[in-house]
Amino acid sequence: MKGWLIVNRFLNNGKFSELYDWLITAAGKAGSELTLKTNADITVRTDINSIVYPDLYTGRPDYVIFWDKDIRLARVLEAAGLTLFNCADAIEACDDKSLTCARLAGSVRMPVTYSVPFTYEGPGYCNTDFLIQIEERMGFPFVLKECFGSFGEQVHLISTHEQCVDILRTVKGRPCMIQEYIKPEHSNTHGQQTNDHQISGKDKRIIVVGGKCIASMLRYNESDFRANIALGGHAKAYTPTDREAAMALKACSILKLDYAGVDILTDSDGEPLLCEVNSNAHFKGIFECTGINAADAIVAHILNSIGRPKIKKL
Repeated sequence: MKGWLIVNRFLNNGKFSELYDWLITAAGKAGSELTLKTNADITVRTDINSIVYPDLYTGRPDYVIFWDKDIRLARVLEAAGLTLFNCADAIEACDDKSLTCARLAGSVRMPVTYSVPFTYEGPGYCNTDFLIQIEERMGFPFVLKECFGSFGEQVHLISTHEQCVDILRTVKGRPCMIQEYIKPEHSNTHGQQTNDHQISGKDKRIIVVGGKCIASMLRYNESDFRANIALGGHAKAYTPTDREAAMALKACSILKLDYAGVDILTDSDGEPLLCEVNSNAHFKGIFECTGINAADAIVAHILNSIGRPKIKKL
């Protein structure tokens, strides 16, 4: 079995290349040759959904691990008959946070979420009267998220109307959403009580592969409302509750994901709320917490899915 690992040509960062190496190594251990290709290595004609280069007749892969968000390329590859993990629809639904909410609405509990009206880059948000209705219903603080973003960098905790207006005017028309702020439990990771006014972040990241929760961690940041490790957060191994695991699996099933990282919050009643779903979640942090290498599980699931003799699922 031979596969392609398609990544983005323009993300030149060691934390990305390290994950690519893990996937290639996992494939080799499983007896499969996985070749790294970037989205710039493949020339396509979108008017006829055809791959121009490379020639698929002489080097057609048995599977593609699509570790990118180039949806146009993904759709052309699928039109050419290639099998993608994850599929284009799943990647698109996760890349746009508002689309994730729309796909899961009525099926999975999420924080109260409002869509920010669409605008264009030229005028941007030259009028923000629409915020009044949302703010009256939501109250402060709330979370303003750009619909496209990673590592928590486009997520803002809003305390005033003026702050929200200022941020909307800096996003230059990029799609946004407003979401309820879910305050973490009033204790830190060491069990010590914290002050009500202290802003801290806490969530659970669950890695799902092939319809199973294979690993999870508790992420926490005692100096930022975002729990992301990239923003100074910390993590430790965590066993999800039955409801958290069920929520993660249901979300992945609805979104048609073969593998994903599912982020879950906890409300004031101790019930889970889905925060985000990541179609190509970084898994180094969870490996350091749990010793579980998601790359092995991803490759095992893919090879079993495409019809080769069953190998042990990790």
